Amino acid sequence: QVQVVESGGGLVQPGGSLRLSCTASGIIFGNWVIDWYRQAPGKQREFIASATLGGSANYADSVKGRFTCSRDNAKNTVILQMNSLKPEDAAVYYCNIWRNDEEYWGQGTQVTVSS
Repeated sequence: QVQVVESGGGLVQPGGSLRLSCTASGIIFGNWVIDWYRQAPGKQREFIASATLGGSANYADSVKGRFTCSRDNAKNTVILQMNSLKPEDAAVYYCNIWRNDEEYWGQGTQVTVSS
């Protein structure tokens, strides 16, 4: 059974940093693409970052230069390092793992950016 779990969310002041983790079990982690999405209240879920199979990362324009996505296949973990956080970054952050036509989502972790 595949399980995807996000962690690391919390409350942070504007300009601060948070480190989110996504851990997956029940799969050969290195064979899956790992994406991060977020959803703020009243808004659609949006893509923000992807850790590709080759180890590179892609980012949405809204987080480019502030967020860094990296994967450790040996630990079945993807890290989303979020710096220079803004109030508009507040959302529930989700991890999505996928390959071909198969995908799994985690339950999400809440990020609140407020002074």
